[in-house]
Amino acid sequence: MNRILVKLGGTLLDDAALRGRLAGEIAAVAASGVELVVVHGGGKQMTRYLAERGIESRFVGGLRVTTPETVDAVLKVFAGSVNHELVASLNRAGALAVGLTGIDALLTEAEQLDPALGAVGRVVRSNAGLLEVLAANRYLPVVACVAGDRAGNIYNVNADRMAAACAAAFHVRQLIFLTDVGGVMDGSNQVRPALTAGECRALIATGVATGGMQAKLEAALEALDAGVAEVRIGPGALESVLTRILQGEALGTRLEAAP
Repeated sequence: MNRILVKLGGTLLDDAALRGRLAGEIAAVAASGVELVVVHGGGKQMTRYLAERGIESRFVGGLRVTTPETVDAVLKVFAGSVNHELVASLNRAGALAVGLTGIDALLTEAEQLDPALGAVGRVVRSNAGLLEVLAANRYLPVVACVAGDRAGNIYNVNADRMAAACAAAFHVRQLIFLTDVGGVMDGSNQVRPALTAGECRALIATGVATGGMQAKLEAALEALDAGVAEVRIGPGALESVLTRILQGEALGTRLEAAP
């Protein structure tokens, strides 16, 4: 069973032309018989949406403090405009995309990460039943980084962690983070073509990998620990990037579980 999960974020979602090109690549891969799930963020759009309404974005440890009014924006932006613009682009490219959040059918259940962050969640379990049903019927699930719990609470979840949780539950062979950068940089600002789990932890511990890249590496380690065979962090703006990665081209940075 050939399953992959692609996580999109940053400029890749904000630029209509780039989003359209990537949607074409994703739709083509899905049409080839690969069972594929897309997870996305949308932090740039969220910051812009809040600023337009006079709401300042505050971050603690790289995570957005999520107040009750920010939760409303999370639903409007992540689960609303960003999700449906991506679904529309995928449908235009020939896919049968379905927009979801982690709230749907309790796809991802979360708990509060830290009271100081408000409604920021940590995924505690993921149920891939809905993804299984959709994939079996050739639909393409597109999951926004919003989760819930059985008490009806709504949480803003880091999109990289959401991708790792969904990848593990759906038992994908490969988790691909398509990003604004060429891959994981080392201390000399060179892209590392491959990293072990130990090397990832060293980059974080020494402060080389911080912010968004630290979050990706931590999510990648979680996915590998949960049984995902390979994680790739690659340059989303590169022409035919997804096809080239799946064909085995050494783009970006590859992380594999220890043998």
